[in-house]
Amino acid sequence: MSKLLSKPWIGAYAGAIAIWLGTMAFTHGQGAGEVLTAALSFATFSVLVAIGQMYVITLGPGNVDLSIPATMTLAGAVSMKIMDGAEPMIVPGLLIALGCGGGVGILNYALIRLLRIPPIIATLSSSFVVLSAAISYSRGIRIKPPAMLADFTTWIVWGVPVLAVAAVTLTVLMSVVLHRTVFGRTVTAIGQNPRAARLAGLPVDRVRFLTYVMCGVFAGLTGYLVSGFSGGAALNMGSEYLLASIAVVVIGGTSVAGGFANLPGLWGAAMLLFLLVTMLNTYGFGAGIRLVLTGVIIIAVIVLASGRKSTS
Repeated sequence: MSKLLSKPWIGAYAGAIAIWLGTMAFTHGQGAGEVLTAALSFATFSVLVAIGQMYVITLGPGNVDLSIPATMTLAGAVSMKIMDGAEPMIVPGLLIALGCGGGVGILNYALIRLLRIPPIIATLSSSFVVLSAAISYSRGIRIKPPAMLADFTTWIVWGVPVLAVAAVTLTVLMSVVLHRTVFGRTVTAIGQNPRAARLAGLPVDRVRFLTYVMCGVFAGLTGYLVSGFSGGAALNMGSEYLLASIAVVVIGGTSVAGGFANLPGLWGAAMLLFLLVTMLNTYGFGAGIRLVLTGVIIIAVIVLASGRKSTS
C-alpha cells in the first residue's frame, strides 16, 4: 500500500474519485454511471494528445508543442473533406490525418533545429501557419464524417466507450515504448542531461525529431477522432486541448523539468479535469468562478505531487 501511495499519479486518481463522489452526493447518486461514461469518452481525446505532449515535455525544459490545436484542426478538416462521408475512405482519411500531423511535426522541428528558434516560439509560430492553412482549405464548410466512423467514436458497451478501451491499449503500448525501447530510454536520457546523452553517443537530434513528429501524429489522430465524434471538423475544435494537454501531463505526474514521464497518470488527470468541470456545473457556479476554482485545484494537485516526489 505504501508503494502505491508513493506513485506520482495517485493524487490525480484520488482527486478524480473525490470530485466524482462530491458530485454524486449533490445529485443523490443520480446519473453516476452516465457521468463516468461521459468522463471516459472526453478524457480519451485529452489522453491521446497528452501522450505526444508528454514525450515532448520529457525532452527537457523549454520543450513543449503549442501547435497541437492547429494540427488537430488541419487534420480533421483535411480528412473530413477527403472522405466526404464515404465509408470506403475511412482508412485513407485516417492516413491523411496522421500525415498532416507528421508534417506539422517536421515543420516544428525544422524551425527548432535549422533556425535555432526556441520550441515554444517555433511551435506557436507554426500553429498560426497551420491554422491558416486549415481555414483556407476548409473554407468554413463542415462536412459530416462517414457513418461508420461516427458510430465507432460513440460506441458504448456496458457503459464503457469502445474508443476509450482502444486508447487504453495504445497508452499501454506507448508505456512499453517509453520504458522498454532504445527510443524511449533515449528520450528520458535527453531530458535528464542532453549533453551527457550526446557524449554517450545517443542520437539526440534524431530522437528529438522523431518525438516532435510523433506528437504531431497523435494530434492528427485526435483531430480525426474528434471530428468523427462531434459530427465534423470545426475551426475551434482543438482550442481546449492546448492547455489541457499540458495540464494532463503535469497533473499526471510527468516532470516539467524533463527526464521523467508517467503514462498511467494521464488517465487520472484527464478524468479529474472533466469531472471537475462537471461538478462545478452541477453546483451551479458561473463561468468565472469555474475557471478560478479549476486553476486553484490544478495548482493544489501539482503542489501535492511535487511534495510527494521530493520526499520519495
